[in-house]
Amino acid sequence: MPNRPRALEIGMATYLIKKRLIKREARFPVTLMLEPLEICNLACHGCGRIREYEHVFDKRMPVEECLRVAEEAGAPIVNIPGGEPMIHKQIDEIVNGITAQGRFVYMCTNGLLMNRAFGRIPPSTRFAFVVHLDGMREVHDRAVDRDGVFDKATGYMREAIELGYRVCTNTTIYRGVPAEEYVELFAFLKEMGVEGCITAPGFDYESVTHDREQFLAKRESQELYSRVHELCDDMDIPFYNNPLFHEFLQGKRDYRCTAWAMPTYTVEGWRSPCYLLADKHVGSLKELYEETDWDAYGTDRDPRCANCLMHCGYEASTILDAFSKPRDLVTLARA
Repeated sequence: MPNRPRALEIGMATYLIKKRLIKREARFPVTLMLEPLEICNLACHGCGRIREYEHVFDKRMPVEECLRVAEEAGAPIVNIPGGEPMIHKQIDEIVNGITAQGRFVYMCTNGLLMNRAFGRIPPSTRFAFVVHLDGMREVHDRAVDRDGVFDKATGYMREAIELGYRVCTNTTIYRGVPAEEYVELFAFLKEMGVEGCITAPGFDYESVTHDREQFLAKRESQELYSRVHELCDDMDIPFYNNPLFHEFLQGKRDYRCTAWAMPTYTVEGWRSPCYLLADKHVGSLKELYEETDWDAYGTDRDPRCANCLMHCGYEASTILDAFSKPRDLVTLARA
């Protein structure tokens, strides 16, 4: 079980109750995905961003724009993916400015530049590194197409934990990698002392143009997740995703996509419809919500979504659906 800050859980619960039960809002941000740049210092096989946004690699989102967008979304959690956020020379001002708003920031990173944050972004309950690791040394270095990445990233992770930072991980599960590899990784991360392990299936979204054979079909994802969780059952791995979402990943539950709950803002504007698909970019959150045909997307509606089990589309679904199911609410409260 992950050791999340209590203030985070209380803040999120209060926010959801206000939005869903008091204001009765149909759609609202649960988590903001904020991308202040798109360039990266790696070229991972499974990443579409480095191809999709190549034409704007020179752009950097100003600090003031990042803070404005965080206020516009109003969500209690801001995820900062990329690109590699640590390349942004003002990333400390961005993170510190958002946490000063009272929000929680999860900064996604490949770990190679983590040390740049040490001292510039102070350890806080409102800030966490999320380091991407796709397996142990050999498997991960092959996935990112560079030797030595696993050792350098995990070295900085240990240093960050010693300095008092919250450190989480994100692992993409790919075809051809045995379940035992991920079990070994999760045991390694638990021993290291990470706060929680986030997992996601490798999904062949549109902007990935090569190595597509590594991606899992929906049934394959469910079978592999079931095997991984079976092997981890008695290991007390601090999985970060909620238990309802893990049951969804194993094919035990079914939900409708709520991509609107995790809107993505990039250097080109609000991405419509979601983090993985960009049919267009728009200028405001209001425009995103009002001009996107949300009913047109999802695993049973758009063929591009057929194999998607991603948390950006479905984890919020598990939480919002639980508001009408008391037993599920209890499960979430105990997580």
